[in-house]
Amino acid sequence: MSQVTRRGFMGGAAAAGGTAVLGLGTPSNTKPSVAKEWGPVRIGPGDPRYADLAVRRTNLRFIPRPEYFHVVGSAEQVERAVEEAVKAGKRVTVRSGGHCYENFVGDGAQVVIDMCEMSEVYFDDRRGAFAIEAGATLMQVYRTLYLGWGVTIPGGQCGSVAAGGHIMGGGYGQHSRRLGSVVDYLHAVEVVVVDRSGRARTVVATRDPSDPNHDLWWAHTGGGGGNFGVVTRYWMRDPKAKGKDPRTLLPKPPPALLVCAPAWSWGDMTRESFTALLRNHGEWHERNSAPGTPYAGLWSALIVQSRTPGADPGGMILPTMMDASVPDAGRLLTEYFAALTRGVTAKAVIPEAQRLPWYHAISTEALSSGQESGRFKAKSAQLRRRFTDRQIGLAYDRLSVPAPAGSNGVLLLASYGGQVNTVAPGATAVAERDSILKALFLGGWTEGDGAESIAWVRRLYREMYADTGGVPVPNGANGGAYINYPDIDLADPAWNTSGVPWSTLYYGGNYPRLQRVKARWDPRGVFRHALSVRADR
Repeated sequence: MSQVTRRGFMGGAAAAGGTAVLGLGTPSNTKPSVAKEWGPVRIGPGDPRYADLAVRRTNLRFIPRPEYFHVVGSAEQVERAVEEAVKAGKRVTVRSGGHCYENFVGDGAQVVIDMCEMSEVYFDDRRGAFAIEAGATLMQVYRTLYLGWGVTIPGGQCGSVAAGGHIMGGGYGQHSRRLGSVVDYLHAVEVVVVDRSGRARTVVATRDPSDPNHDLWWAHTGGGGGNFGVVTRYWMRDPKAKGKDPRTLLPKPPPALLVCAPAWSWGDMTRESFTALLRNHGEWHERNSAPGTPYAGLWSALIVQSRTPGADPGGMILPTMMDASVPDAGRLLTEYFAALTRGVTAKAVIPEAQRLPWYHAISTEALSSGQESGRFKAKSAQLRRRFTDRQIGLAYDRLSVPAPAGSNGVLLLASYGGQVNTVAPGATAVAERDSILKALFLGGWTEGDGAESIAWVRRLYREMYADTGGVPVPNGANGGAYINYPDIDLADPAWNTSGVPWSTLYYGGNYPRLQRVKARWDPRGVFRHALSVRADR
């Protein structure tokens, strides 16, 4: 283990044998006297812990039932676990936080490598970067980086998502418009790979173009999870940063945020008002998503929930965060809400914005594991322009009436663009660098197999993109789909009639390079799933 400085939260002290860093001074270079060693623990169906591990995931639609879970605590343990399974001819899959939207972990898996106990976040003196283990949740990452050094990364709002899949899929979040994609800060990655003979070994790949493993680093800047090996650790550092002071090596979040969540009810939401609201929202993002705009510090997510039967019909909500340090932040926020409500006759309930310290705002406004979990089918799109009036009308038709009994439908439009779009499409595996919004379509249910909910969201998505074969084919308005919201329908010609392969929808022109990386680093195809990168042989 390299020399590290750990900012621990175990009873207020550092991790076992580490050096406590209780302030923001220059950290010590003391090497821990006792290296962390947890596991490995092999848990099969006869163990009462097996059931708990089986349901440790967000989408309860899929419950993995492998021969055993292998809970690991180090890269060396991952090596042994993977090599043992490969030599026995067993299918291996990997789980970090359990937030995959499709059945990539459980589908045919005989061995699941579970990363939940590899969850440390610390500063690595030797590499001059912050190390984040694959099982660390985003909220753990935010808390440790901020309270220890006053810095952060532009990750997502779902606090229980683990770094393992989030980072390599090109994660984004509340600060991406100001800071870029999380992969823009990836300094190095540690991956357990399997060679053609079946031998597992640990490789560190870095941002340095002269690194012989550089292509493996590049593949993890948006290439998606479960493709090339088992990620055990990331190192994060701003590529523009100088020096060795960790307080300057990642961006600082704003001291405070203005937080507000306007809402509208279906009770008085006419088609005309709905059209005006979504049109205004999209056009505002068309005007205000350039890098460096005063609104780069604003993030919101317009959440449209399907109408519910009964006295409370539900409606729309717009959770919004604004960097309070921006000049005239309050005025800008007020003008944002005014622009969205122009011509909307349905009454908007706009609470007074709260000014909250940054970490308090992030931790209290984040989605918890309970809010994220359930049974659902998800689809995504990246928007370069607003929805057309035809698409808005379709959304109104499908969402303004109740979804099937026991179901709910959701359309979410999250702010994007800004600094994200300053990076060339080939510089990272995140090829889409032109979008201003990310769209998420969800069909959820509480009981049964969800057939009606799945049919509902499939129909909505196909109709929304009827002009391009039922999927968001990249063009002037669309930027394809987002691999961290995977959808196996994109690889099914019954639902994707565009003639454009799923790989182009997710990876654009970067897919051939990802195929070459796959052929080099996973020549046996050990790491695979329904939407995994196929090797270019």
